[in-house]
Amino acid sequence: MIDLKTMLTQEIGALLKDWNEPSFRARQIFSWLHRGVTSFDEMTNLPKSLRQKLAAQCRITVPAVERKQVSKLDGTVKYLWRLGDGNCIETVLMRYHHGNTVCISSQVGCRMGCKFCASTVAGKVRDLTPAEMVDQVLFTGLDSGAEISNIVLMGIGEPLDNFDNVLRFLELVNDPEGLNIGMRHISLSTCGIVPQIDRLASLRLQLTLSVSLHAPDQETRCRIMPISRAYPVEELFAACHRYFAATGRRISFEYAMIDGVNDTDAQADLIAVQLRGMPGHVNLIPLNNVTESPFHPSRRIAAFQKRLESHGVTATVRRSLGGDIDASCGQLRRKVLEERREN
Repeated sequence: MIDLKTMLTQEIGALLKDWNEPSFRARQIFSWLHRGVTSFDEMTNLPKSLRQKLAAQCRITVPAVERKQVSKLDGTVKYLWRLGDGNCIETVLMRYHHGNTVCISSQVGCRMGCKFCASTVAGKVRDLTPAEMVDQVLFTGLDSGAEISNIVLMGIGEPLDNFDNVLRFLELVNDPEGLNIGMRHISLSTCGIVPQIDRLASLRLQLTLSVSLHAPDQETRCRIMPISRAYPVEELFAACHRYFAATGRRISFEYAMIDGVNDTDAQADLIAVQLRGMPGHVNLIPLNNVTESPFHPSRRIAAFQKRLESHGVTATVRRSLGGDIDASCGQLRRKVLEERREN
């Protein structure tokens, strides 16, 4: 079956041409798909004969809500979506004064192995399709009634490990006839796959690149992030400098504060040295406790922030959202997987 929601308008048009259907129908079909229809019968401005042909040869992806949790503290909503093959992924809706942000997953599971992250505990199952990524934005908005203004690819999975599908997703959500969310309203997070960072830089997209740094020295980063063995931290920083030179876009460095591991003044000083000559923003993240992890939240967040700022580095502490609803990446999916095993 043809996955229509993964296709651009011109590709739908090529399909219709093969069927001897008028090309203007392609834009109508694209628009219906990105409004959240769940069947071809809902495409009421298409002739019945075309709707029947589409139903016979194409499919529309529609995720089901496996579980939904709403924070009583701040209104954050966490969705566990069940996909067509039974796998589950997480999406989080976060409400800010500047608009509503949806944090989406790019893979079912993750193979990057970061020691403090719940997403990677069970490994990677598969990549998400562009349609499955679009669905997270689309159906989160429809279910919650919230108008989505920003997207962050920071959920389960490594976006640059699913590069081609993520790139197509970006094209789809950017389309004026679709969700029409501009690149400057999209952030993409990576743990540091250097060749893919360079590939992304060559495209000169105006999205925000967020690098999950978590340690500025090779020894510590290897301890908590296996990716650093393949792409050492010095190579990562060099790729970040190349990315800024190519795009002119400031990079955000995500930094989970881990007690006694990555929160020393010397590590703050090293970050400042590595960012010299490149505008960067360091986002300090209070660590969430993960059952399988031996790491604990740092008690030096304020001191670390002050040290960075003393070097002229912009540093903020991420506001913790959804603390009462397993809002951290991978927690809800892991809980449901454990429940399934027990039953």
